[in-house]
Amino acid sequence: MKKLILLAFLFFNLDCYGQQYSQKWSDINYAGDGKGYHNLDIYLPKTVKDKYPVVVYIYGSAWYSNNSKGADMNTIGAALLDAGFAVVTPNHRSSSDAKFPAQINDIKAVIRFIRGKSTEFKFDTTFIGISGSSSGGHLASLAGTTNNIIDYTVGAVTMNIEGTLGNYTQYNSSVDAVCDWFGPIDFFKMEGCNTYKSGNSPESDIIGGPLPSNLDKLALLGPITYVDPTDPPFLIFHGDKDNVVPYCQGQFLNTALTKAGVESEFVLVPNGQHGPGVNDVQANLQRMVTFFLKTKTAVVTSIKEQADNPGTTIMLSENSIDISNLSIGKIEKYELTDMSGKMILSGISNENQIYFSGLNNGIYILSLYTSGGKKLVQRIASSR
Repeated sequence: MKKLILLAFLFFNLDCYGQQYSQKWSDINYAGDGKGYHNLDIYLPKTVKDKYPVVVYIYGSAWYSNNSKGADMNTIGAALLDAGFAVVTPNHRSSSDAKFPAQINDIKAVIRFIRGKSTEFKFDTTFIGISGSSSGGHLASLAGTTNNIIDYTVGAVTMNIEGTLGNYTQYNSSVDAVCDWFGPIDFFKMEGCNTYKSGNSPESDIIGGPLPSNLDKLALLGPITYVDPTDPPFLIFHGDKDNVVPYCQGQFLNTALTKAGVESEFVLVPNGQHGPGVNDVQANLQRMVTFFLKTKTAVVTSIKEQADNPGTTIMLSENSIDISNLSIGKIEKYELTDMSGKMILSGISNENQIYFSGLNNGIYILSLYTSGGKKLVQRIASSR
């Protein structure tokens, strides 16, 4: 019954969407496997330009739906298009199709697809934002807190968060900003804001077993597990009358991000429910748009400053970079990407130097990883 109620609410929210776009592509398969749950739609704003910054929007369904792309296009999608953003709305595998981390693997593949197909679909990948409602907010938040994480271990369980889905694995799956609409964040505090749910629940369905015997998996499901200082800015909305996901979830995420030094804002909406009165309110939609526009400006300005002022970058000394003075422990691997997110080099670091050769002049992103798969440092590196 719970599944039926949630899905009924979801499809009720699929109101007719007037043509607010100049171009639309439907049912593009981002995984290259022909599966409907790996299709996405692309909308470009009415104002025609050579390229557009991008926001990915993920529907909510308690992870029970695998074909609900297009939800909230009359509200959230329309506001983003009017502000000049391309909007990408993907399907993803449901909890009955595959267990976690399949769902975040799908979203990571969507982001890599955007970078890999940027020329064809007029994407400006200097900015990729992400948003979602309910379980979509969970996946959007998880995409943000797992920027540049490949594998992650909690207790006895290791999961591959990045995944290898699709044809664009050479591209980065990081996002530049996150707008979370009432998503679940800390599954250990979903019941009364202090413990996990007992019995069957969407959480137990997506991890594939009862919660008490799968606590490591439950931790890996929660975006709050991965919060660190390298996370992108967040804007979090939650209604104070939400009877599906308690608003303390948004507070928990905001507190964790702020404590880590990440820019974050939590908006508690008076009388807001689980959707109605929150993500359909014009003032909140405008606040989301302002957040994405402000963050886009900051990202583009940062890239320009890095290009104009090489003194702010880690400079290559001949063909190597010295990492011995970073004081962050042993670095086991590194990745070097260009500013579009395309992988240039990767390898294992066994010494205090990382060696490069054959790089063109330009700005690059260097990501350094410890044995747990967590990115500890992301620096801009310029070639000689």
